[in-house]
Amino acid sequence: MQRHDVRRPTPGLGRLTGLFGGLVRGVDAAVGMLYVLPPGERALQLVALSGMSRRIAALWARIGIDDPTPVSEAVRERSPVWVSSPHDMARRYPRIGLVAPYETVVAAAPFTGDDAVWGGVCLVWPAWHPPELDQAEREAIEEFCRRATRVLEQAARHGYPLLPGAQPVVLGPNRPRTPSRAEALAAYDFTDRLPVGCLALDLDGRIRFLNAAAGELLGAGVADLLGSRPWERLLWLSEPTFEDRYRTAQMSRKSTGFTALRPPDQRISFQLYPGATGVSVRLTAVADGAVASDAETGSPDEQGALGALSLYHLMYLAAALTEAAGVKDVVDRVTAQLVPAFEAQGLGLMMVEDGRLRIAGHCGYTDAFMARFDGEPLSGPTPAARVVTAQTPTFFPSFADFQRAYPQARRYSDRDAWAFLPLIASGRPTGLLVLSYDRPRSFSLAERTILTSLADLIAQALDRARLYDVKHQLARTLQTGLLPQELPVIPGLRIAARYLPAGHGTDIGGDFYDVISCDANGAAAVIGDVQGHNIQAAALMGQVRTAVHAHATARTSPGDVLARTNRLMADLNAGLFTSCLYADLDLAGHCARLATAGHLPPLIRHPDGHTEVLHIAPGLLLGVTTEAEYPTTDIPLPPGTVLVLYTDGLVEVPGADIEETTAELARHLTAAGDQDVDRLADVLLHHALETVPGTDDIALLLIAVTR
Repeated sequence: MQRHDVRRPTPGLGRLTGLFGGLVRGVDAAVGMLYVLPPGERALQLVALSGMSRRIAALWARIGIDDPTPVSEAVRERSPVWVSSPHDMARRYPRIGLVAPYETVVAAAPFTGDDAVWGGVCLVWPAWHPPELDQAEREAIEEFCRRATRVLEQAARHGYPLLPGAQPVVLGPNRPRTPSRAEALAAYDFTDRLPVGCLALDLDGRIRFLNAAAGELLGAGVADLLGSRPWERLLWLSEPTFEDRYRTAQMSRKSTGFTALRPPDQRISFQLYPGATGVSVRLTAVADGAVASDAETGSPDEQGALGALSLYHLMYLAAALTEAAGVKDVVDRVTAQLVPAFEAQGLGLMMVEDGRLRIAGHCGYTDAFMARFDGEPLSGPTPAARVVTAQTPTFFPSFADFQRAYPQARRYSDRDAWAFLPLIASGRPTGLLVLSYDRPRSFSLAERTILTSLADLIAQALDRARLYDVKHQLARTLQTGLLPQELPVIPGLRIAARYLPAGHGTDIGGDFYDVISCDANGAAAVIGDVQGHNIQAAALMGQVRTAVHAHATARTSPGDVLARTNRLMADLNAGLFTSCLYADLDLAGHCARLATAGHLPPLIRHPDGHTEVLHIAPGLLLGVTTEAEYPTTDIPLPPGTVLVLYTDGLVEVPGADIEETTAELARHLTAAGDQDVDRLADVLLHHALETVPGTDDIALLLIAVTR
């Protein structure tokens, strides 16, 4: 069950936003967005912004660490990101380029401490900014990141990790001075005498000032228009052109314009002039016979249409759903995008399971309220059940409409309008999407059409996600079931093992390990990795592990164990290759014999504390050819020695030399000092989580000789 938490801002936020405001002013950025990474989460949360309204920023209010955006990449890679042009944005971050095709350049930088990432900052300039940051801008961003890191670290040390509030803080514009009352009245009189219409829109697109000429041209009174968005207040401006041009001007800091038809036959020209505090609009009547340029034409939609911002949300959601893997991923993306897109106060997402509706996710409701509907039968008389079984979208513009249809229905708080949308995939109902509002809503024909289409898109994504989850869980259960449930107790050895599945969104791997007690003075250890990330790889892993176990109990030499297992793989004809490292441990003789089939070299920490990467003569991967040979290497194993076996998920970093990352792991083992093997295993795993991307499974086996 997914729920968006509403948190109170914690101490340190005021200081952080103060620093952020100074940065935005210092580098003269048009837009700034400040993010923190809440403890234990994998998503950045927007806590402050400048030069943009919350409504527009809602697209990026919550960004997953793995999402393709400049700020998430900066945090993920712990390195600044520079996007030098709109073309660069479209190439590197196509999802953002699709919904925000503005003439801008972008910089993003992370807040990084010694062992943690705390968040990041994103700054936007118009495209006339030079193609590179200058020295002063780089230094200002670096200094801000250092100071922001200190603020966040201090808050965490004092037990108050910075958590985002319910809404990001919007910093006010930096005005050089405030005009006197006399100046303000003089400006008012000046605009009122002009023969052209004048509008002042704030960062949220609302009218804060208009003169009498503007009211006359728009066909409405000044009092009726103040505080409203023109495209929402006036039907003939409700198609996306005005809102789209407003966003373009605001983000690109570039003047633009368009022409719209005011019924019945009056064409009005709109010229938009952006600034840090909003957009000024000049309105003039277009004379009969005058030809407007293509850039200034617009086509009114008498049926009403969804606003440009909502359309951008939907485009962003559609792109995001194509990348979603499991059900939770789909639910997270839907709840994050759909509520701001349609300005809803509540969302509920349910899935059909065994003839009942199960809550998959929600926001804008309490858990206790939603729990009442979990498990509701499809045969019930409720609106949710009837909409799903009838497979027909249903809209209630007001509570009175809702109550007439369902007198016994439960109302949450002061909700006053609802949209019930069945989720249908391949002709069968798979769930339900519910949106609710705290005021009456007409649900125009265009909005109903788009919501219905969107429900189909979500249904297909959920259907794919459910199949993915089933397949993934089956493979995960198979793999974990084939791994040893507990390690044997062997006198003279202390053993610790760790297995960590890859990050969310990846398939199952074939990593395996085992420790076998052979006799009173002997044991064997094995670790390996089957090629591939699917059920076939997991099944083959179990067969390889079983074969190695059988040969080990017979005290077969390491080279022969791998050779016989290799021939078994040839007989199975699985078409997959396997790396494997096998160690025969002679406790009486304090030595070990090792053989490898293309596996990563083990680490050995000697009794004096220094660690080395143990390079042994390699053989071919298992399954390449039946004629492969596997040389055996003998090493001493005196008391105090620690042998470390691992798979590539522990050290493999894209673009980095694996020998360097392995050497770094060895240095980390040395620095860890003389600790219990369980503690050492945790130290090495923590090091990996801080340095590797987490896109592959990790298997880790530590063996310490105690006598």
